[in-house]
Amino acid sequence: MISLWRRRGKRAESEGSIVVEGARKATGGRQKNRVVLTMAVFFGIYGAIAGRLIYLGLQDPESGGGPESRVTASRPDIVDRNGEVLATDIKTASLFAEPRRIVDADEVIEKLSTVLPDIDVEQTYHKLKSGAGFVWLKRQLTPRQQAEIFQLGLPGIGFRTEKRRFYPAGATAAHIVGLTNIDNKGIAGLEKYIDDQGLADLQASGLAVAEDLKPVKLSIDLRVQHIVHDELAQGMERYHAIAAGAVVLNAKTGEVVAMASLPDYDPNNPYNAHEKDRLNRMSAGVYEMGSTIKSFTTAMALDSGLANLESRFDASRPLRIGRFTIKDFHGKGRVLTLPEVFIYSSNIGSAKEADMVGIEGHREFLKRLGLLDRMKTELPEVASPTEPKEWKKVHSITISFGHGMSTTPLQTAVGAAALMNGGKLIEPTFLPRTQAEADMVAEQVLKPSTVDQMRYLYRLNAEKGSGRRAEVPGFRVGGKTGTAEKVVNGRYSSDKRFNAFLAAFPMDDPQYVVLTIIDEPKPEKPGVGATAGLNAAPMLANIIRRSAVLLGVKPEFGHESGATVVSYQ
Repeated sequence: MISLWRRRGKRAESEGSIVVEGARKATGGRQKNRVVLTMAVFFGIYGAIAGRLIYLGLQDPESGGGPESRVTASRPDIVDRNGEVLATDIKTASLFAEPRRIVDADEVIEKLSTVLPDIDVEQTYHKLKSGAGFVWLKRQLTPRQQAEIFQLGLPGIGFRTEKRRFYPAGATAAHIVGLTNIDNKGIAGLEKYIDDQGLADLQASGLAVAEDLKPVKLSIDLRVQHIVHDELAQGMERYHAIAAGAVVLNAKTGEVVAMASLPDYDPNNPYNAHEKDRLNRMSAGVYEMGSTIKSFTTAMALDSGLANLESRFDASRPLRIGRFTIKDFHGKGRVLTLPEVFIYSSNIGSAKEADMVGIEGHREFLKRLGLLDRMKTELPEVASPTEPKEWKKVHSITISFGHGMSTTPLQTAVGAAALMNGGKLIEPTFLPRTQAEADMVAEQVLKPSTVDQMRYLYRLNAEKGSGRRAEVPGFRVGGKTGTAEKVVNGRYSSDKRFNAFLAAFPMDDPQYVVLTIIDEPKPEKPGVGATAGLNAAPMLANIIRRSAVLLGVKPEFGHESGATVVSYQ
């Protein structure tokens, strides 16, 4: 019994040890799995953290949020017709802060103020205390400012390389080229036009890569542009004027070769660009263009077939229209031939030319030449002309000599080009255009015979009329003056004028139309007048004298035209 029990006991003991050992092995396996799992989780967490840190380390500092985090996009260079750079991208440093790393905001501001004295203390303090990951402090630093701030060794302060626009010509072509904002986006002039043509979309999609952007070539000739800008500045000083402007237009293609309006601004530092006196008067300002409009009145009379160069108009006495009396500034007190009406700038004669055509015909002619509609061109800054809501006879009469209708100087020049180039109205462009391309968009608005007669009258006026001071020997200039009294407090002022001179050259086959304007000029010296022939005309002559050869027009002195006035005594 005892031996049997012992044998059973040993067997039971043996079986019990097997059970316990199996349990221990199972438990140990589960514990090992837990350890491995735990280690895997920890490795995963730390691996994710490490990966994120590496990722963040490769990003720009501003990727933590805050203001515009996208790198400022590239823009194409803008060049003149000869390849001279008018606008280009340059690299610049901008100052940013990481508020979460700022220990003492007051100390940071105090030290930054030694380099940036104009920094907004209150605004900067709020930024530094915001707890944000990224904030801008100052965009587009100078290299010196960057170096001095770097030497301050401020934790949480850094620099980011950006792109900004640089304009090598400064203010010379400011109103044409335009400018960009601090994010390098076009906001005026051809800069804005380029954005609207698809650059903004490329920038938004990140495809505006500098290497892939071809330069944008303009029709502008920087050499002529400089001459125009210089002559306007001198004219404003010489005649004590509040503003001046000019345009040089290719009469055959509609290309704007040069255009300026003063006062202007420096696009590299456009702090005053939005001042109302610095608008582009040539395309964004509308004015009563005075007697330059008589060019269109006379052309209208000739084109209608109701008048010719032998036609006569009685200007012996003032003309009464209702309660208005129309008089001539320097009346001859006699019957005038059509050429005399033009060169003596007779208001009475011009009124009778308009009356001959009639109200509807008058308005239709001006509309045909584009003077009553908003001009279409690449430049965004274009104003709409003004005219009477309902044309009556008095409106037609006053508009015939330049009162009662306002238009832009640029489209006045465009309309005049049609009087000179064979009768074709061509929309102006600031981009290169071939003759074939111009012919495709041109609209025939005048008879060729009308153009021949207007060329004769323009040359005659430069030889014997009010345009004598616009003469440039060898270049056969012709043109028309315009002296318009400005409206002050609802009435025409006798001592405030808006003067213009509208010209073309060379008159045997006009290649270019030039228009100068000068606002509120004063007499150059005591005892001298201040009409357009005494200021706008000399300014225009200087522009042509200095730029004609650059424009490819060769002087000829052998066959100056011998135009003679047709007179009736």
